[in-house]
Amino acid sequence: MSSSTTAYRLPALTRDLDQARLDLTEHGLCRIDGVLAGTTLARVRDALYRAAEEDRARGWNTRFIMDNPEDKTNQRVWNLPSRDPAFCDLAEHPTALHFVRALLGWPVQLSNISANITGPGGGEMMLHADQGFAPQPWGGIQGVNVAWAVDDFTDENGATRIVPGSHKFNRMPGEGDGAETVPLEAPAGTMIVMEGRVWHRTGFNRTASSHRAGIFAFYTLPIYMPQENWFLSLNPAVRHYASETLLQLFGFRAARFGRFYGTSPY
Repeated sequence: MSSSTTAYRLPALTRDLDQARLDLTEHGLCRIDGVLAGTTLARVRDALYRAAEEDRARGWNTRFIMDNPEDKTNQRVWNLPSRDPAFCDLAEHPTALHFVRALLGWPVQLSNISANITGPGGGEMMLHADQGFAPQPWGGIQGVNVAWAVDDFTDENGATRIVPGSHKFNRMPGEGDGAETVPLEAPAGTMIVMEGRVWHRTGFNRTASSHRAGIFAFYTLPIYMPQENWFLSLNPAVRHYASETLLQLFGFRAARFGRFYGTSPY
């Protein structure tokens, strides 16, 4: 694995959705250039850093199970749809759902949409694959992660690191794998689609003062319990004004499972 990892090149940034679909098949991921730009990117970034500041001020920081327990530099911002409508727009973004539908079909559920802000001098997390909840060996893709680069993702500021070809292993990484990783670099505004079998982790932020923020929306087949309990945590106003697509993603439009007396709960 070491020699092939050293020679590995990420799939090129593209705006061609057909090429991106080919990249997903070969690499388990693709990078869509410039999906967020201008005032839209600025609003998302401002809303995220504002929410992060509020959480710090109120002592609401909650760590993630895959974070390095000895590292205190990462900040997770949870339940983004309740923090600003801009994050609801990301959850049902047409380009994101284009790939989610291609890989998982429909209906699907939004298991979680949260942010990871990596601070200077840390951030590295444990190597994992997002569909670790599914029995192994995996028979296929059970989840899709759509990541939004709010800031530039660089090797130096702790960009997500992936193990090339790991989506073909159909299992979680083990202690004896000795897997080498490469940085998933991307300019701010990039949408990264990564299937749930890819081994990855947050990188180490080696900068002196730069933060790197990314938003991660994880979609799964509707047979799995979501990471975020939307019935408890979602702002009622979001549910009240949600589109039909969002209601499906949050689980309020039950197509098969989660029904109430044989009908959808909402």
